[in-house]
Amino acid sequence: MNTHIPVAASRRDFLFRAGGGLGGLALNWLLANEVRGADAPGAPLSMNPLAARKPHFEPKAKRVIFMFMVGGPSQMDLFDPKPGLGKWAGKPLPETTGRPKSQFTSGGETILPSTRKWAKHGKSGLEVSDLLPNLAKCVDDICFLRSCWCTSTVHAPAMYELHSGRTLMGFPSLGSWVTYGLGSVSDNLPAYCVMPQPEGVPEGGAPCWSAAFLPAIYQGTLLRRGASPILNLKPPPDVGAEQNRRSFELVKKLNELNATPGDAELDARIASYELAFRMQQHAPEAVDLAKETEATKRAYGLDDPKTTDFGTRLLLARRLVERGVRFVQVYSGGGPLVTQWDAHDDVNANHEKMCGHVDKPIAALLADLKQRGLLKDTLVVWCSEFGRTPNSQGGKGRDHNPLGYTMWLAGGGAKGGTAIGATDEFGLHAVEDKITVNDFHATILHLLGLEHEKLTYPHSGRDERLTDVAGRVVEAAVG
Repeated sequence: MNTHIPVAASRRDFLFRAGGGLGGLALNWLLANEVRGADAPGAPLSMNPLAARKPHFEPKAKRVIFMFMVGGPSQMDLFDPKPGLGKWAGKPLPETTGRPKSQFTSGGETILPSTRKWAKHGKSGLEVSDLLPNLAKCVDDICFLRSCWCTSTVHAPAMYELHSGRTLMGFPSLGSWVTYGLGSVSDNLPAYCVMPQPEGVPEGGAPCWSAAFLPAIYQGTLLRRGASPILNLKPPPDVGAEQNRRSFELVKKLNELNATPGDAELDARIASYELAFRMQQHAPEAVDLAKETEATKRAYGLDDPKTTDFGTRLLLARRLVERGVRFVQVYSGGGPLVTQWDAHDDVNANHEKMCGHVDKPIAALLADLKQRGLLKDTLVVWCSEFGRTPNSQGGKGRDHNPLGYTMWLAGGGAKGGTAIGATDEFGLHAVEDKITVNDFHATILHLLGLEHEKLTYPHSGRDERLTDVAGRVVEAAVG
């Protein structure tokens, strides 16, 4: 059999021949995922498209842990007390509210006051309900945004809006924009990791971590449950570690010998291929919890079936950001057939269950980051696609409410111990210091040292950006 490779063969030809086609298969997959705009002027394609870049100005945060509560938690049962609802129990919303329709309600249903107990916590005296007793101890590190609003009452479009700034698919996610703007701190791990609930991805699916028209290297890397969270990471069983290393070293040398000036597209994809090789060595250690102390595992709730799933993923998130991962996205709740925060039938039963999953692990994450000195430059985000209505659905549940709800930030330069904005007396409309999704994104980028109006990418004849043509930094949220 003639194994001679012609001198004129391209790097692409060589990669298809080398290693029994392994290199070619990997490169072909990368090239097949090429997206429009990747070769546009100014696109950051180089031999290492994930190289760390300087932000526009000195950042307060260097990395992000982005927690998304799928389904829409109820603001007036968690973070935004509305004691005045009691006098409206059993009555419809007044006409002055407009009685807005939601997905399954007409607006004329009777008001459902919260039955939760509230208390002030910390030096700031901020109120949190009895559903989150552990998180309540962390309020002095949290900046509550009580006047958020979005534009859709439907889960998937609202998820797209919160993740990408638009209600339609086809736009890059926040995590992709951050890694495009800042690159990666680590040479051996993905810049952007995503951990959905094991039973199912959120209703919005993969577009929630897509790079869309940005180069594909900036999309989120999905981590799954089990000993090998990253799929297809191990080489074939009949390929030893030394053989694998030598094959990659040979490819690297040939790349250097045959480099073509200006071939940025192929250089970028080869960089992805080389990252995959380095991940074979470093990713298993990053996701291995065996070296964590038993005390740490207990703090995150790994000894309790109720908290072990979300706690494991938050502990992994901490390990990943420690090792240089720029953006980690963690979900509580899955798709329509999976347990989530969508409390249509019984808000108390639903939220007691969901808060039971996440309260202890989130408090442990904040405390763990703080005692390791990481909270000061790690931005922790708690968010969802929308909130819930003050009027009831079916007597005990609440419908979707995009008009006014709460999200929060902690660490990473966010001003802890504060509550910004307000909803009306019913918890229905944001009325004070209203915060759009564009504002929310602009503030996150600002804390990372990025000016949202300057973080652009040429696509279809237009300089696109995460915040479209809107957005303002919520200055009161910046410490």
